[in-house]
Amino acid sequence: MALTVPVNRNVLEMEYAVRGPIPQRAAELQAQGMATIPCNIGNPQALGQRPITFYRQVLSLVEQPSQVARERALLSAATAGVEPVPAEVLDVAEEILERARTGAGAYTESAGFRFVREAVARFINARDGFDPGSKLAAGPDTIFLTDGASAGAKHLLEMLISQPGDGILIPIPQYPLYSATITRCGGTQVSYFPDEDSGWTLSRETVEAPLREARRRGVRVRAIVVINPGNPTGAILDETSMREVVAIAREHGLAIIADEVYQDNTYGQPWSSFAKVIGDEPIPLFSLHSASKGFHGECGHRGGYLELRNPPRVQGTNLSFTDVVMKQASVSLCPNTMGQILTFLMVSGPREGTPSRALYLRERQQVLDTLHAKATMIRSYFDRMEGVECFGRIGAMYLFPRLGTLPRSSGDFEYCMRLLEETGMCTVNGAGFGQRAGTHHLRIAFLPPRDMIEEVMPRWVEWHNRYVKQG
Repeated sequence: MALTVPVNRNVLEMEYAVRGPIPQRAAELQAQGMATIPCNIGNPQALGQRPITFYRQVLSLVEQPSQVARERALLSAATAGVEPVPAEVLDVAEEILERARTGAGAYTESAGFRFVREAVARFINARDGFDPGSKLAAGPDTIFLTDGASAGAKHLLEMLISQPGDGILIPIPQYPLYSATITRCGGTQVSYFPDEDSGWTLSRETVEAPLREARRRGVRVRAIVVINPGNPTGAILDETSMREVVAIAREHGLAIIADEVYQDNTYGQPWSSFAKVIGDEPIPLFSLHSASKGFHGECGHRGGYLELRNPPRVQGTNLSFTDVVMKQASVSLCPNTMGQILTFLMVSGPREGTPSRALYLRERQQVLDTLHAKATMIRSYFDRMEGVECFGRIGAMYLFPRLGTLPRSSGDFEYCMRLLEETGMCTVNGAGFGQRAGTHHLRIAFLPPRDMIEEVMPRWVEWHNRYVKQG
């Protein structure tokens, strides 16, 4: 007889649809020999996106330092028929090895390599136009390197939820990391609904109405999460909406958790960080960024950072919020070292004026142009599907069309499962991210190769228009 053990009820109740029943069924079909198209997750390199050359050249040398001297010798000798590693790559690898001192195989400081955190601070200041000597400037002591942005988000929610009545405002639809972590921590999810028809924008009432209702029920709302560009919607938040969030945070004493991991995926459209919009206001802001998305697509290396801006004091102690984040980081000893190095490369890039810089810029533009072209193509097919509409500016790696016409007995889970069975297209149903009652959606990641998408989209249109006429 098998042993039975009790398990934390909060863990049992967590849900994560991105790897839920539909992707699991896709794996079964693939094992049976059916070709499937994985559009359920933002995992670019699993779908053929090539790594950025500069990143992998530097990482390989950092992992095997003895190769640096060999490559220097090849470069000096100019051996016929041998393509040496560019000098600028060797320079960066040597700089990293010198500053890392103990190499990539040893534990680092709990917050991560200081030289990487200094580079992140320079990146933030350059991005937002902050003078390095000003009070708005980011600094290494309030930056923590993390195993992807997800680890930073979990740290924050674990700290902010101190008892069951503590609530976190999250956008609906949302990336289910937030709802799952709130559930695991025993907190209360407080949902606010961006206006889909106006491009997923926010108004004061959009956020304040659920905030008031939560407080009426005795929920202590601690923070508001904003994902910009959005996941799953892909929509880019306009600055007016961002200022509404800042005003609400100011008036109601909330911290802002700004998930900005898709800040490179704006495809030429305007985007602002919350750090820039907040300016010198003393509102606690926790910003997240990651090497998994953008044009980098380095999901498996789990590199990212968390910046604390205006960190509050911890009630009933002489500690700052930063002290407690450091304590959390110390429990895990340190983030993985190659993710840290990759974060350094993400925020620094190759030096200006070098051949590696020119190649890097070409590769970056090619990735982003290809993603935007695929998104635009998919969205054009939605116009041929009865009752399907897609709102907001194209951003991130996803589209989130509304399925306005479904058979009465069908929901979006059944729709997505049937879509998978009929066409091989693996998506995630809208209910997995949350949505307004009475609406149906799905999320599609526009990452598979273009020829694969072009082949399946006409079949999706044909199947959809047959399916919705079932009544």
